[in-house]
Amino acid sequence: MTATEPTGDLPTHRDRAILAAVRAGRVELTCSSEPDLFVDGLHCADQRSAHRLVHAGLITSATSGEPGSRVTAVLTARGSALLAGRPDPGSTGDGDAA
Repeated sequence: MTATEPTGDLPTHRDRAILAAVRAGRVELTCSSEPDLFVDGLHCADQRSAHRLVHAGLITSATSGEPGSRVTAVLTARGSALLAGRPDPGSTGDGDAA
């Protein structure tokens, strides 16, 4: 899934909890093509959701790092909008991403 593909059933309650933790500054990602997510220093038990949120363009790393290193996770504009219940900033308004 890329940032422009539909996100299906996003957001689930778990997705919202992960996004809220990212917004609160409690999440780190590993630098990799399939980044692992850590919340409060602990490995997230639902890596499938973590990967989905990253690949959907809702979460990204705040900085770059060496492969395998942990960096702070941040919400993208799209992730912030989704968490706040606002329209997707990348949407054209007809349901398709720009």
